Amino acid sequence: MAKSKIVPLEKAMEKIIDGLTIMIPGFVNSGVPEALIKGMVDKDVKDIRIISNNTSIKGRGIGLLVHDRRIRHITCSHIGSNTETVEQVVAGELDVTFVPQGTLCERVRAGGAGIGGILTPTGLGTPIAEGKDIITVDGRQYLLEKPLRGDVALIHAWKADKMGNVVYHRTARNFNQIWATAADWVIVEAEEIVEVGELDPDLIMTPGALVDQIVDLGGVE
Repeated sequence: MAKSKIVPLEKAMEKIIDGLTIMIPGFVNSGVPEALIKGMVDKDVKDIRIISNNTSIKGRGIGLLVHDRRIRHITCSHIGSNTETVEQVVAGELDVTFVPQGTLCERVRAGGAGIGGILTPTGLGTPIAEGKDIITVDGRQYLLEKPLRGDVALIHAWKADKMGNVVYHRTARNFNQIWATAADWVIVEAEEIVEVGELDPDLIMTPGALVDQIVDLGGVE
């Protein structure tokens, strides 16, 4: 029988250190690994780079990292819901790279799949295209967008078994499934832990081979 990947939150946080590139999925506050983010705050992790769709809202999720000025740079598609993020960007206190949402997903998918990038027409003729290669295919121009990967991915799951096979709940799946493929180390926080064999194999969305550690949210205050 394979060894259980369940660890206490404090043990999972040993992998999170200053200066890392951390992938955090979720759409505003749906599917966001809030317990793992809170663990980062409690550990006083700083000077990090974030790859995420957005920066949540003030006082929630990634917003906690923004508030404490722990983020050096963020690659995302939107920050407007969090007024603190906007204020820090305007003040020059936080670097941000904007990426169209579909392009962001595809760049992370490319990083997880080990391919050299994607071709997309999105962003042509805009500041998004500055400094990027333009490739012509069958008479049509595309931007070459390079893959994105992180040192660590923090994932929120509905259910996980002890080997790390994961099921997400409805729209909370959002970016979790793709982000889990594109990091060197993957930590899952799970709302429910079940025994190996209890999950229907046809419903597993992220296989345990991609998951390194699991934190049981039932054991996190």
